[in-house]
Amino acid sequence: MKQVELKYGFEALEPHIDELTMRTHYSKHHATYTNNFNAALEKLPELSGKTVEEILANLPAISDTALRTAIQNNGGGYYNHNLYFTIMSPEGGGEPTGALAKQIEKVFGSFADFKEKIKAAAIGRFGSGWAWLSTDSAGNLAISSTPNQDNPFMEPGSKWIPILAIDVWEHAYYLKYKNLRPDYIEGFFQVIDWKEVARLYEASIT
Repeated sequence: MKQVELKYGFEALEPHIDELTMRTHYSKHHATYTNNFNAALEKLPELSGKTVEEILANLPAISDTALRTAIQNNGGGYYNHNLYFTIMSPEGGGEPTGALAKQIEKVFGSFADFKEKIKAAAIGRFGSGWAWLSTDSAGNLAISSTPNQDNPFMEPGSKWIPILAIDVWEHAYYLKYKNLRPDYIEGFFQVIDWKEVARLYEASIT
């Protein structure tokens, strides 16, 4: 498994996400999750050929407790960060358009209401974790949050596919925002690549 390649430079999301945070987050944290995930996979040849999504959705199938935990933590970190870095852009911000915008309005009332709800999920996550906007194959939308490097794929019987991820681990924002998580989340909204989120939404609908 390989880290997603950034479509922008480490400095490109300034002033909302600073260069040092991006460089450290991608080159250190994300790289470590990726390396540890691959190391665990080498000990589980039966998972060869499976996608990360398939692996994370079937964690109970891994009988070795230590390896299951390694896959959950590092595979989750690998997947979550791949999505996080993919749905940001220096040309981001604003609001979605098209089918995704209409569905957000249908489900949440308005984009402003959606933003407040997902911000509340991100701010309210105690300790480290993530906030998510997910879809199912019918195009329904849901907001959730998970601890640590968990994600919606890991929930038993989950039908949800993440299309937007907000990293609220302190390493995602502390160098610039210190303990002001709400300010970081507001900055994150200025760099969301809504075209990419919409593409993921439409690709998930069958």
